[in-house]
Amino acid sequence: RTMLSEHQLDIKRTNMHNPFLKLVEPSISGSFCPPTVTHYEKRSESMARCVPPALLFSDLHVDDEWESPRRTITEADVVHFAGISGDFNPIHMDHEHARAGPFRQPVAHGLLGLAVASGLTSQAPKVDTLAFLAILEWKFLQPIAFGDTIHVHTTVVALEPRSRGRRGVVSWRRRVINQSGEVVQEGVTQTLVRGRSSPDAGVAADPEAHS
Repeated sequence: RTMLSEHQLDIKRTNMHNPFLKLVEPSISGSFCPPTVTHYEKRSESMARCVPPALLFSDLHVDDEWESPRRTITEADVVHFAGISGDFNPIHMDHEHARAGPFRQPVAHGLLGLAVASGLTSQAPKVDTLAFLAILEWKFLQPIAFGDTIHVHTTVVALEPRSRGRRGVVSWRRRVINQSGEVVQEGVTQTLVRGRSSPDAGVAADPEAHS
């Protein structure tokens, strides 16, 4: 019989009474997959949303996978990102110039796509993250046009325990996918994730946190 950790049991108990989620039971392999945000079933506008606990380092396993919610990239997103970043390249801002360019239409900033992907993955999975450590690689494969709808497929590719299990480094493969099923961006990032509860679990106390 599959044995769940105490933290996984806490997640399961929470979700049993959550009207917005379908609980995903342990798989045949014994890996417990908590429900992702794509499993919401909205039953009442007036009912409070129950948020499950964040996953810890010990809850993660290599090859675990999640799908994020979807997000449509609008012209307003691009205008706002240009104002924040200072990047007013005409391929993003000048429609007439963009029509004569390689994409035949204005496209979103590549870094806007990366920023939106980062937000989408913050809840899929929801993890007790202590720090963003690195982008090990990132490729911009296809443009993101105004009106494109993207989501992110995430896979755990490596786990490195630190500080005797109080935290650990997780390597994530992220694939940004548009409404046509095309991978528009992909890469590998690393985050520092909290392990078992500890009063000294702060990032600054770990000399290996940024190694």
